[in-house]
Amino acid sequence: MNFKIKHISWIGVLIFASFNVKAQTPNVNIPYSYPFYQKLNKSVYDVNNRMHSSIKGYYADDSLLVHRYNELMKMGTDSLNHRSWLRRKITEEHLLNFKGEDYEVYADFLPDFQIGREFSEGKTTWINTRGVQLGGTVGKQFSFYTNVYENQGVFANYLTDFINKNQVIPSQMASSKLGATTKDWSYATALLSYTPNKHLNLAVGYDKNFIGDGYRSMLLSDVAANYSFVRLRASLGNVQYQTIFGYMLDPGAEKLTTDRRLGDRGKWAAMHYIDWNATKRFSIGFFQAVTWADAEPEGKRGFDFNYIHPFIFLRSVESANTTSPDKMRLGINTKYEILDKTTVYGQFMIDEFTAKEFFGNKGYWANKWALQIGFRGSDLFKVDGLNYLAEFNTARPYTYAHFDRVSNYAAMNQPLAHPMGANFKEVLGLMNYSYKRFDFQGQLMYARYGLDPEGKNYGKDIFQSYDTRVSQYGNYIGQGIKTNLYFAEGRVAYLLNPKYNLRLEVGGVYRRESNDLGTKNTGLITFGLRSTFRNLYQDM
Repeated sequence: MNFKIKHISWIGVLIFASFNVKAQTPNVNIPYSYPFYQKLNKSVYDVNNRMHSSIKGYYADDSLLVHRYNELMKMGTDSLNHRSWLRRKITEEHLLNFKGEDYEVYADFLPDFQIGREFSEGKTTWINTRGVQLGGTVGKQFSFYTNVYENQGVFANYLTDFINKNQVIPSQMASSKLGATTKDWSYATALLSYTPNKHLNLAVGYDKNFIGDGYRSMLLSDVAANYSFVRLRASLGNVQYQTIFGYMLDPGAEKLTTDRRLGDRGKWAAMHYIDWNATKRFSIGFFQAVTWADAEPEGKRGFDFNYIHPFIFLRSVESANTTSPDKMRLGINTKYEILDKTTVYGQFMIDEFTAKEFFGNKGYWANKWALQIGFRGSDLFKVDGLNYLAEFNTARPYTYAHFDRVSNYAAMNQPLAHPMGANFKEVLGLMNYSYKRFDFQGQLMYARYGLDPEGKNYGKDIFQSYDTRVSQYGNYIGQGIKTNLYFAEGRVAYLLNPKYNLRLEVGGVYRRESNDLGTKNTGLITFGLRSTFRNLYQDM
């Protein structure tokens, strides 16, 4: 990395910003799902509560959210207890629920049964998922959650092409059984959370993380598969700090042996983020992440304990190794609540930067950055619960890539930031509305990007080495095979049981991808009985 950034005194910021607010770091994680989190908007983006909205997932026992969360979980509850046991289990209770004086344990069956029709190919699509979840609390300081799913499915053609190319189910898992028309895979999540006091929370998980106020994140998103991590959150006044040490797999990387002794290649990541609510309306966060390969043909490196200190400027550590093979990224996340129910937000991420080349405006390949600008709000047109979001995202060619794919910014063959990788511009809009047990969501998206011709690297595919770039200068966003993508999706759901988000759902997708090589159209309608809180992205 060819730029210099002054050290930031985290301790000074913490002390300066720690007055007037009684911070609390709660314990019970809410699995991140964009449609569900929209129902928390009024509490999250209330100018009077100074919520650290960019650090997800949230906690169900957060004093700022607990009232709204409990409202959602008790929707449709029969307070008079006149309903039968079977109806209560289907519509308002966990399948199993055990409570003691200082503990609670619950368990549920999680179905995701869908059938659909892709009209352009005259093809029937379907998903057959059987899952279970187990969760609970022990005292006020310890919580646990796990789920596991067994899945088979036939997907729309554009998703099938993605799976065949990347050997991973989008946002889920890789599998050795993805070669046939019917895909077969499993998926699991686990999280242990411990809060020793109101200022600290420690979590050990096999899950995802998200940083940002938008639908996408250019810093860290939930697009990729789950990965193992240790996470520390510290709250002090108006500041919340998060550090993550993660271990991720890269099934597409070249194996170190020809047999199965070492399995898939792995990588490590250290990611630090500090969020400061400077005023009631304005917050700013600073992000830093470094990734490195667990092992190379020359030998095994493992975890680098130089990065273990949670309160440190990682750039200093990385650059102290004059021949470092690691990859550092720095970013900023901002939010300003311009109205009581309207928020403007943005992100800027620097992957690599050379000042003289940047201002020279010659399209230097190593000036790699990503940008997000958006706004969101609730109660549009004074309609209670009508949420909206509009967002612009872009990333220059070769952003998030590295000279070795094992140390790029990705996990299990998918990006850790935006699902399109790099070399793209995107505009999208979403609306959500809930009326009693009915949920409605609509999305429109347009993207323009440059695909890579056979044997050439124009910078979209972050898994290619940037040493294979086509040009040192003259690079621009959209270079390569200029491609336009139009995507529209609508969903209508009737919520049966809020405890595990069991719902009847009807959805429709229209997708059109066009370039000089041709046009691919997809029209899809689906019907399903679905459960769980998880993001499964189709807009790619």
